[in-house]
Amino acid sequence: MADKTFDIDKFIDTAFRYHAPNEEQIKKYEEIRTAAREFARLIAKHTAQSGEQMLALRELETAVMWANAAIAFHG
Repeated sequence: MADKTFDIDKFIDTAFRYHAPNEEQIKKYEEIRTAAREFARLIAKHTAQSGEQMLALRELETAVMWANAAIAFHG
């Protein structure tokens, strides 16, 4: 039996539309990007250039993208 608490149509409508940011959201995006950039530099400083380093940086990039999506979808 399907879970009635999950509205797939609402998910699709939210995930696949443009979300114009308001001023508060823009500040949140900037704060997250600034913190991620600082952390990325820390990773680069303390790890050898390697596949593992690149994976760490890519995962950080992914985390920022999902955080931005959370802000866009939910404020």
